[in-house]
Amino acid sequence: MTGSHLAFGGHLVLGGVVSLHPSSSALPGASELAKLADGLGWWALIAALVGLVLGAGAWALGSHTNNYQYSSSGRRAVLVSALAALVIGAAPTVINFLFGAGQAMR
Repeated sequence: MTGSHLAFGGHLVLGGVVSLHPSSSALPGASELAKLADGLGWWALIAALVGLVLGAGAWALGSHTNNYQYSSSGRRAVLVSALAALVIGAAPTVINFLFGAGQAMR
């Protein structure tokens, strides 16, 4: 193995070692993409909030009127909306953790 030549399974591969170093200043428009991601996250949280409120209302109304279908649908909407908010909030941390774990594999 010399310079920029690598041998894999008896085959000679020309080129260097591939590396990745993410940088927000590497491409133009990175700040706009970050703002877009923040805005999409905000809209997703608003949608989760609306789903949670509507689901809680359907759950309460279904329970009060002994309507199993409304109660079950409302309970499902509350759980899905709560999990969506959890995933939205944890997404940056999960992505950073997975990227760090991937960088540690050498």
